[in-house]
Amino acid sequence: MLSCHANLDGFDTHRRDMDKIASISQHLLQFSPDALIVVDARGLMFFANATTRALFGYTRDELVGQPIDMLVPERYRLRHGSHLAGYFRDPTNREMGARIIDLFARRADGSEFPAGIRLAPFYDGDKTFVAAAIRDMTDRRAINDALIAAREEADRANMAKTRFLATASHDLRQPLQTIRLLNASLLNLTASAPEINELLRRQESAIDSASRLLNALLDITRLESGAVEPHLAPVKLGSIYTDLQREFEHVAADKSLRLEFADSQTVMSTDRMLFTQLMQNLVGNALKYTSSGWVRVTETLDAEALSITIEDTGTGIPNDKLERIFDEYYQVDPSGTQRSGVGLGLAIVREVARLLGYSVVVSSDFGRGTRVRLRIPTQRITSETPAPDVESIQVKAPFFARHRLILLEDNDSVRAATELFLTLEGFEIRSAASVAAAEGLLSDMQPGDLLISDYHLDGSLTGLDVLIQLRIQAKRDVPAILLSGDLQSMMRVVKTATPNCRFLSKPVDTNALLAAIAELTGG
Repeated sequence: MLSCHANLDGFDTHRRDMDKIASISQHLLQFSPDALIVVDARGLMFFANATTRALFGYTRDELVGQPIDMLVPERYRLRHGSHLAGYFRDPTNREMGARIIDLFARRADGSEFPAGIRLAPFYDGDKTFVAAAIRDMTDRRAINDALIAAREEADRANMAKTRFLATASHDLRQPLQTIRLLNASLLNLTASAPEINELLRRQESAIDSASRLLNALLDITRLESGAVEPHLAPVKLGSIYTDLQREFEHVAADKSLRLEFADSQTVMSTDRMLFTQLMQNLVGNALKYTSSGWVRVTETLDAEALSITIEDTGTGIPNDKLERIFDEYYQVDPSGTQRSGVGLGLAIVREVARLLGYSVVVSSDFGRGTRVRLRIPTQRITSETPAPDVESIQVKAPFFARHRLILLEDNDSVRAATELFLTLEGFEIRSAASVAAAEGLLSDMQPGDLLISDYHLDGSLTGLDVLIQLRIQAKRDVPAILLSGDLQSMMRVVKTATPNCRFLSKPVDTNALLAAIAELTGG
């Protein structure tokens, strides 16, 4: 008897537990966060939970036995009927709205709301039913619309920033161009006054520092804004090294340093402007922190990557500061080294390397030197023949005893300063402020005359457009120098080599300007 009572007690407990589970299940079903509706194959509602009334405004009795179409806006009912029939032909768990961009439901008062609906089929004997969990997506859609609006606003801001950078890159360099040319002119006039000449040379150094600072600020902003897109083409590394040697040899000579570059035959696919910018910052940084010894650029190639190492015998970097050297505005500033710049050089290296898909690793022995290793995937090594280098074309023009310089510059201050500087250098110069004003001068150009023009003119034509038209009219390659405050953007537009032409960046280095004139006129 005791055993029988024990079995009965156990059965009662189990039954109570099952009843409790069933009650909880019914409660969850009735008051779930989603409205739950069961529909049969005829499209009639078979069940509706309590949440349905809060969402649609109908009681359960008003829904059961009615077609599901009463919850669908009239404009969607025909399409909804075909979707429902198609669903029962292939009933699966799915989310409605994945294929319908705008999915709305209709309340009892005729109002509508964006709906999210999940469907799940189930079976009772040979009958098929579908359970629909329905949720009001108004808040989620509002959030999504806000995110889309925010993204569009960010895109507009980014475009505005890009336009600002293009304008600032040109306009901010114009006054620096004027100051640099006027300073160079004063240096000519005060050659016999050593004290004044020395002051002007210090001023020239300050102008160079301001130019480098402006370049760095504009470069890092442009890189981080996403305004720069790499354009890959075959490039000879040897030609890059030659340009870097020419650019930095005077810096090395002033500090009695040896500057050595690998004798490279490597051709790789890269963006020449960006890669040159990256190397300029690495070599310039090595020279900056090296007071004796050498700076050396070497190459090694393995199965995975081409490694370019920039090594120096400089002050080195303490281990606790290695992790921060790529941060913007951060400078190691070791004892005994004069602080210069604002610490953007390696931040630019980081951004350019990211754009080009390279890795940069820095190691250093404090007090003994630093090694920066740039690793370039072997997939970038190519055997293609590079196009002629637009900036480094050497054209030997016939020598003419007399040549005039035709200057086209729409900025009055820059035009006056350029004209003064070149006049003091002994050139005959004619200038114009616009393409229209220059028409007479251009039509009268003689063999040996040279055009110097700003690339970004005030109007629809660029300096390159003027040069092309001039060459067509003259039926010869008129020599020219084109100046730009945003050389990188300009060179992306000028995708093919332009013979008998040099492209220089503003504020222009006066020695580079004179060298280009001598090269193009055969002087």
